[in-house]
Amino acid sequence: MQYQYRYHQQPGCGGCLLYFVLLLLLFGGAPLLLNVVGFLLFSGLFTIIMLAVAFWGFTLYIRKKVSAYEHSQTETHNVFVFLLVNILIRIAKLDGVITRDEINTINNFFQQHLRYDYSQMQWIKELIKEAQASTATLEDLLAEFRGRFAYEQRLILLELIYQVTFTNQTVSREEMELLDRIGSFLGISAFDHQSVKARNQYRRQQTASSEENHYRVLGLSPGASAAEIKKAYRTLSMQYHPDKAAHLGEEFRAAAEEKMKEINMAYQHLQRKLNNG
Repeated sequence: MQYQYRYHQQPGCGGCLLYFVLLLLLFGGAPLLLNVVGFLLFSGLFTIIMLAVAFWGFTLYIRKKVSAYEHSQTETHNVFVFLLVNILIRIAKLDGVITRDEINTINNFFQQHLRYDYSQMQWIKELIKEAQASTATLEDLLAEFRGRFAYEQRLILLELIYQVTFTNQTVSREEMELLDRIGSFLGISAFDHQSVKARNQYRRQQTASSEENHYRVLGLSPGASAAEIKKAYRTLSMQYHPDKAAHLGEEFRAAAEEKMKEINMAYQHLQRKLNNG
């Protein structure tokens, strides 16, 4: 199945209320307008109508912000986020119910990890709402992603899925098995998948020593040789280089830069240890 990103249209009728006032003035002049306003005030409907107009105006403003933001981004960026949101919603929906906590987890990920601002978060909420109503299967979405994006971008997707999943208080065995299947479906190598898993398990448990963490960042076990450390560093540097994520959007490039800092720090620490050892 080939998905094409559907942009949210700019909302129309931004001046409907103004048109209504002008029609009253045109057909009855100021007296008719005053009579209509007076009737509304007298009947108690004025407050209700004003609240409805305020809500309508706010909704109109949000829709305009969403449309303006997504049109300012590349289609590649929009498709990447669209598929990411839909995949996350489909994972949450596998047990038949999407809880408020699961929705909050996805929202918090974009807001805190990717630092989305108000306009971007309104876009994400629109995508979440549409994803909840979608009938696409997880397999369809993963196949679409695998067909559209290169290996490095698929690895970034798997990393993001792990990060969202591991923000939950508990991660069940079934969820871990699902993550394994997703990695295989995306064509991620066993070594790369284990690296992603090890990094996220450490962040979640925070039980390993600082020394162990440097190894896990590189996807290695403590005691790895200098040759293994260098090979892992070179591989990760190519996979998570910010240029690999540049076309996905500034937020993903920034996330890749943060990951590269973590990788560089771990490599430099282990290099110093080996040189001094």
